[in-house]
Parts: sequence; structure tokens; C-alpha cells
Amino acid sequence: MEQDVFRELANTLRSAIGLLDGEQNAQLRQDAIALCDYLENPIFRIAVFGPFNYGKSTLLNALLGKRTLPIDLIPTTGAAIHIGYGNELHTRITLSNGQQISENGTDVLKQFAILDDQRRMREDVTNVEVFCPHPFLKTGVELLDLPGTDDRKAQDALVRDQLLSADLIVQVLDGRKLMTLGEREHLRDWLLDRGINTVIFVVNFLNLLEPDEQKQVYNRLLFVAESFRSQLPNNISNIYRVDALPALRYRLKGDTAAAQTTGLDMFESALQSIVATRHESLAFRFPRVQAIASQIQQAATVKVQAVSAEITVAEQKHQTKLEIKQKAQNLIKKGFAASVSDFQGWLYLPKLLERYQSELVTALQQGTFNLWEQGGFKEAIQNHQQGIVKWVHQASEFFDRQPPPDLTIPFPKPPEVKLPEPPPQAKGTKGVTPVAIATGLGWVFGGPVGAAVAGGATYLLNKTPSDSAPPKSSTSYIEQVTQAYTDAATEYLTCFSREAVSALEAYMKLAETVINVNLTNEPLKLTIEHHQLQLLQNVLANLEQELERVRLALN
Repeated sequence: MEQDVFRELANTLRSAIGLLDGEQNAQLRQDAIALCDYLENPIFRIAVFGPFNYGKSTLLNALLGKRTLPIDLIPTTGAAIHIGYGNELHTRITLSNGQQISENGTDVLKQFAILDDQRRMREDVTNVEVFCPHPFLKTGVELLDLPGTDDRKAQDALVRDQLLSADLIVQVLDGRKLMTLGEREHLRDWLLDRGINTVIFVVNFLNLLEPDEQKQVYNRLLFVAESFRSQLPNNISNIYRVDALPALRYRLKGDTAAAQTTGLDMFESALQSIVATRHESLAFRFPRVQAIASQIQQAATVKVQAVSAEITVAEQKHQTKLEIKQKAQNLIKKGFAASVSDFQGWLYLPKLLERYQSELVTALQQGTFNLWEQGGFKEAIQNHQQGIVKWVHQASEFFDRQPPPDLTIPFPKPPEVKLPEPPPQAKGTKGVTPVAIATGLGWVFGGPVGAAVAGGATYLLNKTPSDSAPPKSSTSYIEQVTQAYTDAATEYLTCFSREAVSALEAYMKLAETVINVNLTNEPLKLTIEHHQLQLLQNVLANLEQELERVRLALN
């Protein structure tokens, strides 16, 4: 049950740290990830740490009763070595490229788990595991041998990260230089500030001091140790004297009686009692959960405030821009509507006929239709087009929208003048060569129509002064010709008006999507910030709920 609630809490913590700024909260993110892995791990982990050359590896070797870990007079441990249970002594090394090296015994540690000549850790090693057939490990315990502190920053960072994932911390001290400034800082920054308030202190090298000095060291340590025993049973001390090297030697020789004089048995018995007690409940893990969760909540709250401030500024800017855009939109709408209205009025057929029918008839009669169409008529259309399109382009640029294709006004085919048959030729006109009237339409010079036009012209051009008036038939024919030109002009302008109005209406629908945009929609960046703020607030609420759920489950 407790393991399940811790697992769910770990999921909530991962969601929370995923929303924090990576660079600003890099260490907190790393701590939280380590904490989540710790909460999901059922193994009881005992981490042994301290400055280099304090005898950490020697102490662990003495506990295991064999030279399992490399020890020397110089700093040796160059990796976090996880020691768990196995049927036989075995080592497994995992490299950063995923390769695993698995060998019997622990000789391979000298190649992959010790510091190089410059006392640096190997960068290609990601995990070091040793499996040992020791009954204490079989109870679900894992020992963790950490590199020495106060030597290099990389080693200190590794130790700091690993301590958060340990159920019990064993701090090895040198009785000859008890509690240096660095050791006190580590206790505060690496342990207390992160909710780790239970530490077992093991004092090494006391056998090298005089009895009076040994008492002084022990009394000095009592005051410090008292702050780190909050979760230990009252009958278990958290201060032990262990002469690590003599203890190892006696254990290797099998001299049980001599080994008891080193303090190792008392220390070992205390570890077994603590493990047995803590296996009954995982409540001891909660203080560090509260410490890290509190930091995450503080960081998330700071980010909530920052995002809220950004949203406020962004909304003010958006509102200012919105007011400007609304004014611009109103001006563009009015300008566009006025330009469209002008063009619609110009295209109104009665006005179009009144303005252009007469001159179009003349152009048809004179054969200058193309010049007329490409001249003032087309220029007037283009002026209206440009007046309309410019407003759409301004809207497109101002509102950052893709403009539609420009307004295109189609022109009908050139008008076809259907002339009537000419009347019979009048007397006195025989032998007179007919003269054709230029119509501008090449095809009217031949055939019946050409003959009709020629006939009419002949009569007009060759009548004698004595003739007071043309025959009625000729007069009627001239009127018919004039009407034919008028009808052709009317049909052309009517067709043009109809097609131009249709093209204008189609363009107005396209322009509508650019000019009448919804200006109230908030920018994408502002929407993202609102979403981010909501996520942060939800995660904070979920985290508080999960923490309360764990509190209830542990009580």
C-alpha cells in the first residue's frame, strides 16, 4: 500500500518538474528525478560516504568479510558501487554506450571503478554493480560505496545525487580530524536541507589516538549526532566507533573475538535492527519527499507568478494593438465599401449606357473599337479596380493575412454589328462607283452586308443637287444601320456590366475573409502562456493532493 502511494506521488513529481525551467532549476530537477527513482525502488539502500581516505571501502569490506572492494592509500573509488545480493561474487559494469561487462569476482573494478592517475572518474561508466552472497544483503539490502568527497567537484556532485536515493546514510569520520568545515557543510546542504535527517556516524582511526583523546572526540560528536537520529528507535545509537582496517584483518583471519574489539559487531547489529524496523514502514522516506516537494512547489509558484506577470503585460499589449487594429479595420471597411459603391454606381447599366453608348457607337462606325476599349474605358475600370484592391492589400498587410487574387474584370467579345440589307439603287445612279463606309469590322466589306452598306453610301455620296431629299427607303435604311450600331453597343455594355458586377461580388466575398477578421482572438503566444499557467496550477494542486494522500496513508 505505501509503495503504491509513493509510486503515484513519484508520477506527480515527474509531471511537476517537467514544467520547471531546466537551466534555472537544474539541480532541483536532478534531485527530484533521483527522488522519484528512490520512491519506486523497494530495495533498502545504505550509502556510505565521507572524504577520501577515511576508510569507507575498508569498512564495507569488513562488513562483507572479504576484500570485495578496492582499497589503497590513495583515493580509489571512482564510481558509485552498488553491492547487492548474488549467489556468487560477481561484477557487472554498464558503459555509457549500453555495453555491459560481466565477470566473476571483483578484479574488473580495478579497471572501471577506481580513479585514474589524475584522480578523475571514468566518464564512460554509468553503473557499477557487485553481487555478493552475504546474508545481510539477502534481506533486501543494498550497500552503496561512494567516491570520496572534498577531492573533485565531479565526485562531490555524484555523491550528492546518490545520497538522496539512500534509505540510510552512514557518515564515516576520521577521529583524528573530527568534523571539518566541509563535513559540516555536507551535513547541512546535502542532508538536512533535503529532508535526510537520519544518519549513522562511524568514527574510524580512534585506535590511533590516546584514550583521553578518544573520549574527547566521542563527546564532541554526541552534540552533532543528536540532530540526525529523529527516525531511529530509542534503543539504537547513531554513533559507533569502528576500527575499520583491524576489523577487516580479523574478519579475513576468522578471528571473531578480536573482531569484536574493533566495534564492528555493534555497528553491524545496529544496521540489522534499523533495516528490520524500517522494512515495516516506509514513513521514514517522507521527510525528504516533503523537502524536495516543497522546493518544487516554491519553484512552481515562482514560475506561476512569472507567467502571470507575462500574461498581464501581454494582455495589455494585445489590448492596445487590438484598439489600433479595430480603428484600422473600421477605416479599411469604410474605404473598401466606398470604393465598391463607386464602382457599382459606375457599373449601373443606365449610367453606363448614358456615359459610353454614344462614343462606343461612334468608335464602331469609325472602326476604332479596340482603341476605344483600351483607352479611356479600360483606364476608368482600372482606376476603380485599384481603388478597391488597395484596401484589401492594406488589410492583408495590417492583419497579417494572405491576400486573395486581385480583382479581375472580364471584357466581353468585341461587338458584332448586324447591318440590314440595303434598299434598291435609285434612278440616276447607274455607273456610279459605290463608296463603302468604314465600320472597323473587316468582314462587313464583303457579301450582302457589305453590299448593303456600300449601296447606302453610294446614294448619300452621289445624289445630285437637284434632288431635294433621299428616297424614303434610303432614309429608313440609314436609320436601320444606325440602330444596328446602337444595338451592338448596348449589348456589349450590358454584357460587360453583368459580368463585371458578378466578378465584383465574387471578389467582395474573398475580401471579406481578409477585412472582416476576428480581432478578438488572442495571439498564439498568449494562448500558450495561459495553457502553461493552467498546467502549473493544476500540477501544484495535484501535488498537494498527493502529498496529503501520502500523509494519510502513512498515519
